[in-house]
This record gives sequence, structure tokens and C-alpha cells, in this order.
Amino acid sequence: MRIGGLQKNSLIDYPGKISSVIFFSGCNFDCPYCHNPDLARGCLSCSAGFSCADICDFLQIRRGFLDGVVISGGEPTLDDNLVDFCVHIKQLGYPIKLDTNGSRPQVLKQLLDDGLIDYIAMDLKTDPILYGAYITANSNPDPILTSIRYVMESGIDYEFRTTCVKPIVTPQTIENISLLIHGARLYVLQRFNHHQVLHPEFFRDHNYAYTAEELVQLKAIAEQSVANCIIR
Repeated sequence: MRIGGLQKNSLIDYPGKISSVIFFSGCNFDCPYCHNPDLARGCLSCSAGFSCADICDFLQIRRGFLDGVVISGGEPTLDDNLVDFCVHIKQLGYPIKLDTNGSRPQVLKQLLDDGLIDYIAMDLKTDPILYGAYITANSNPDPILTSIRYVMESGIDYEFRTTCVKPIVTPQTIENISLLIHGARLYVLQRFNHHQVLHPEFFRDHNYAYTAEELVQLKAIAEQSVANCIIR
């Protein structure tokens, strides 16, 4: 496994739980605003000292203190060992939250069918038809749309998330995404942090920032289609 890092304690990554966050190295997307650039690039040195056994030993010791485990990245569904890894974590009695970009719906379905995840946070980078322009070359929206369906039909807790960055995300983008996830339990509009991003050059010629007032306007658009929308 390409485990890129471990955050031992977090109060914010798994709603309502004290969690440990495990970061997988490597991503198939190239989001300009990504705030984990080393992980996104697949840092070869990141995984030194981390193995499945090491992580499970740590989680075993922390039983009774931690309430859950977050698996993040990078993009964890790219790792062929993810399912087995989740099995080991579940055997320790932990609920699992998965952070994913939704690009590998077949892996997501297997995790759901096997009862291995308890919460899904799926990023919607922009309108899926615009991924090719901003997120990854030669993009096909079908995997994203399939993952949306799997998440909404899963019966477990979930959230969709969009980082609000101009010009990748516009009011029309939010409207289109909200219609795609119509009736969703929770849609999170995330503020953009411009520090340590994957492609800082992307933002040199763009007015990328949304003001607090503009974010509220985006939220009002989303609220017309989803059950709950928050700004984070």
C-alpha cells in the first residue's frame, strides 16, 4: 500500500467523532487548488515507515480513545489493497469514513456492498462535463455520475463537497451540480485555501477568491435542490 501519512487525532474530519486520518499517496486528478500536492503527485518517499501492520497496530492501541478512522488521500480507491485494508480496520471495530473523488465507482460499490464504509465524502470538483477543462485530460463524466448514484443510494451517511474556486466553480456550476445531486442529504461548499497548492501558477492570472457574501449566494442556489447545504 502507498500510505502517505497518518494524522493521529482529528476532531474535524469525521463528523461527530474523534478520528485518525490515513492518507494514501497518489491521485489520478490534477486539481490546481489541491492542498496536498505531495500526496497528489504520488510522493515516493511519503510511505516510508508505514505499512498495513503498522497502522493496524496503532489503531489497536488507540481503541477506546478513537471513535473512527478516515481514509483520505490522494485518492485511496486507486490502491488495489484498499478493500483488504478496510477489512482489517473494521475487524478492530472502527467505523470508516472514505474521502474520494468518485472516479472509481466499481471500488466504491465493492466497499459499500461489503459493508466496509460508514460515511462517504465525495468531492465534486466542478460540473462533471467540465472536468476535462480543469481537472483531468480526456475526462469521461460517467464514472462521476455513477458514483453520485451509488453514494445517494447507499443508505449510509454521506456528503458531497465542492471547493469554491473561480473560474473552476461558478454560480452556474453550483446550480448544475445541485441538480445532479437533487435531494442530497448534505452538500458542503468549501472555502479555498490558496497556500501550498498543486498548481500555484493557475491562480496568478485569475481572481480566484469568493467573498463571504458570494459564498452565501452560492449556498442559496444549492439550497433550492439539496436537503442541506453548509459553508465550511
